[in-house]
Amino acid sequence: MNASYLDRILRRGPRVAVVRLHGAIGMAGRGGALNDAMLAPVIERAFRRGRPAAVALSINSPGGSPVQSSLIAARIRRLAEETEVPVHAFVEDVAASGGYWLACAADQIWADDSSILGSIGVISSGFGFQDLIARWGIERRVHTAGRSKSTLDPFRPEKPEDVERLRNVLEPIHAAFRHHVASRRGARLSDERDLFTGEFWAGQEAVRLGLADGIGHLVPKMKALCGDKTRFMVHSPRQSLFRRLGLSAEAVLDGAEERAAFARFGAGG
Repeated sequence: MNASYLDRILRRGPRVAVVRLHGAIGMAGRGGALNDAMLAPVIERAFRRGRPAAVALSINSPGGSPVQSSLIAARIRRLAEETEVPVHAFVEDVAASGGYWLACAADQIWADDSSILGSIGVISSGFGFQDLIARWGIERRVHTAGRSKSTLDPFRPEKPEDVERLRNVLEPIHAAFRHHVASRRGARLSDERDLFTGEFWAGQEAVRLGLADGIGHLVPKMKALCGDKTRFMVHSPRQSLFRRLGLSAEAVLDGAEERAAFARFGAGG
């Protein structure tokens, strides 16, 4: 490498890889939802291509699958440690539940004054239709091998033992979420209140409670940290033309579910 070429490279300034984590977090194989299988090549490129000075996560997610949240966050941490590249998370509208799980994969978290952060909890919801079908004279017939196979059947009255069984599933997931946040945020978390109840907060209050490190936007903050000549390389999952245009039935359903999830935090379209 000759001196003039090296000089041109140095004059270009450092590179920051930007990974867009926008949308609900869903199971693997679910078209438009964020999941580890979809994001694996994206995250890999972000850390390894062009020797970035840092990786910036642009996060806008109301959460979703705890397993996929854990897998994606673990992949980010693994690559960050292998490449020794610092990671910064920038919260846009929402980093709640699984979205906050992803944010905690970063070394530092930045937010807007109006961003929503937190919701460190686990939820399972459904409906009960037993009175409705009884009113219409409909008889529900279910036959199982295994007495717990029809747990929480929405067409039958809720059973206390089913609720207890579900709680025994939700509690370990919540414990894993709490451990992840506590291990990543450590002493930065405020001890003045319980932060793991599922409650969520806006920007400045989230900073005060230690859920974020400060108020800041991606481009100016990364330029302040890396230099005015910083260049940004954006990495995001590829989607089919039909999904990008919203012409598939799956895209319509995913969009409706995603808007409903964002709407919980006052951020739905």
